[in-house]
Order: sequence, then C-alpha cells, then structure tokens
Amino acid sequence: MRVLPYIRALLFALVVLVVPAAAFAQISIVVAVAPPELPIYDQPICPGDDYIWTPGYWAYADDDYYWVPGTWVLAPEAGFFWTPPYWGWGGSGFVFYEGYWGPVVGFYGGIDYGFGYFGHGYEGGRWDHDHFFYNRAVNNVDINIVHNVYETRVEDTRATRVSYNGGRGGISDRPRPEEEAAARQRHVGPVAAQTQHIQAARSNPQLRASANHGRPAVAATPRPGAFSDRGVASAREGGRVNSAPSRSETGAARSESGAARSNPSHVRDLAPIERPAPSNSGNAKADQKYQQQQEKLYANQQKDRQKLQQQQEKDHQRLEQQKANEATRQQTEQRHQQQTQQMVERHTQQQQHLQQRQPPPASHVSPSKPR
Repeated sequence: MRVLPYIRALLFALVVLVVPAAAFAQISIVVAVAPPELPIYDQPICPGDDYIWTPGYWAYADDDYYWVPGTWVLAPEAGFFWTPPYWGWGGSGFVFYEGYWGPVVGFYGGIDYGFGYFGHGYEGGRWDHDHFFYNRAVNNVDINIVHNVYETRVEDTRATRVSYNGGRGGISDRPRPEEEAAARQRHVGPVAAQTQHIQAARSNPQLRASANHGRPAVAATPRPGAFSDRGVASAREGGRVNSAPSRSETGAARSESGAARSNPSHVRDLAPIERPAPSNSGNAKADQKYQQQQEKLYANQQKDRQKLQQQQEKDHQRLEQQKANEATRQQTEQRHQQQTQQMVERHTQQQQHLQQRQPPPASHVSPSKPR
C-alpha cells in the first residue's frame, strides 16, 4: 500500500502552510567554550518502516551544554534525508547550525556521529520510490519488523569523537560542492516531534553536561521524547567535557547568545558596523598603513551589506508581485537568514585576521639587529 506515504506528505504540506517562518529558521548560538566530545552508545532498534536515524548531539542553553539523545524519526516525506546539526568555530566562539530535512544530505561539519553519518553524506540507507531501505551494516534493524533491508559494509576510518568543526582541535573538513548545493535546495527544519524531543532534553537536568560529565544516562531513544522507554540506550563511554569559560567569557557568551536568539534574518536588522578606532603604537608609518587597511575593510563590508540588502529587498518585492504562498515565503526567509549569518561570520573573521596585523606598542617593538 502506498497510500500512507501520500497521506503523510499531504499532512506535512498542510503543516508547512501554517507554521511560522521562524520554526524553520537556522539557529545561531555563539558559545565561548567548545562542546564536549561525543559519547559512545548503542543504537536502539528501528521501530518501523520509513523511520530515519537522527544522531545525538550537544546543544546549549542556560550557560551549559545538554545532550539531545539520538532517536528514530519518521521522515516528513518520502525521499527526504536528515542533515544533522553541528557546531563550528566562527572566529569569536562556537556557532551552532541546526539540522534540516531535504532530498540530499548537506554539510554537517565533517562530524563522525556514527550509524551511517561518518562525516559526509549518509551510509545508513536509501530511498526506493516511497519506501526506505536500511543498511543493516550500520543500523540496528529487526528484519521481522522491517523487511526493506540490505547490507553494505562501510569503513569508518576516522572514528573521532570531536563534536565541532574548525578552531583549536576541531574537525578541519570543508563542505563539498554537492553539500553546499544541498543547503540551497528545498529543505525544511526539524519536524514537530523533533522539536518536542529537544525541548524535553533541555528541561531534563540529568542531560546537562555539568551533571552527567559527558556521559548521559539517556543517550538514545527508540522514538522522539521516549526517555523512559525500555529501549533507551545509555552512554557506554562518556566524552571529555571542556573546561567552563571564565566569568568574562561566560558574560560574552550570554550576551552573544542573547543577540543570536533574536537572530536577525535580514541585513536591515543588523547593528551598524562600527568605524575602526585609530591605532596608536608609536610607529606613525605602521599606524597609517594599518588605518588604511581598516578603512578599506570597513568600506568593503559596507558594500557587502548594501548589496545583500538590495538583493533581499528585491526578493521581497518579487514575492509580493507573484503573491507567493506561505511555503515559498518561508523558504525565502530561511535563505535570507542563512545569507545574513554567513556574511556576519565572514566579516568577523576578516576583522580578526586584520587585528592580528595591528602594530604592537612601541615598547614591544624589537630594535633592529645590526647587519
């Protein structure tokens, strides 16, 4: 019977029309301290057809990381795969990128989550028309319950437990062209069951890294929110928890996190770029050169903002002219938010690179050596 997949797709389409755009927005939270390592746990048995495995990950709230258990989730529609969320170094802290559903698996930081998510793509199964076929080599599937199975051995040669991309000690992978393209294709955010699962994890004190020390008692569940189910898997081995940031770092993380929760979706919502302060190292020539570099970067970043803002405004005008439906508007808003976030991160990195070239104070200038 193929009626169920079509009904599921129809119901999901109706939900898309009524859920506000913010529900599918990509969340950006900046934290000063790196997330803990990934714990080791066993995968609960797949509960039935067309469930897709979504691996566990560390999220952040209230000045602490908390574990969101891995779980099996019904795909929102046939042909959709899950791109897991990940943390990445953004230049001044660790930035969180939320996962999403789409026809192609996108970039998830090169993180080795296991169970088919080994850094790039997904080796845990494939869609064949309206049915999902599971790779038994990487999934815990009972063939008496699920009959659409195959077995293809996959070598996981890296097997690292690092949970973030970039920065000191992070994964150094970059997105492949097809992964970058996936982020621009049609995709949707976590389904309602996943959102409720995340909220339940956030409200559970035992899932806080400060309480479980990187070894959560509920590491994975057979279904979203089933934290008390007998099929729950505990962590067999915990991950290293990074030291907490200092008080000043915590304050910075809280202020940036608060700003990120407002999460500007458009360039027009950003605070103005501050003009660079003049350098005063005592070396007039070096100070003048550095000031010129600052002014050039300031002008280029202003142009970037103006160009992107004009493009976003044109997109809004086009939507009004075409009387676009809510789903199209949501996709446009999500794209605008991603564009704005990427531009802010790029500008932050540019500023930091330039600051590294700032002339040192005169007292620190080494005298020239005699020839």
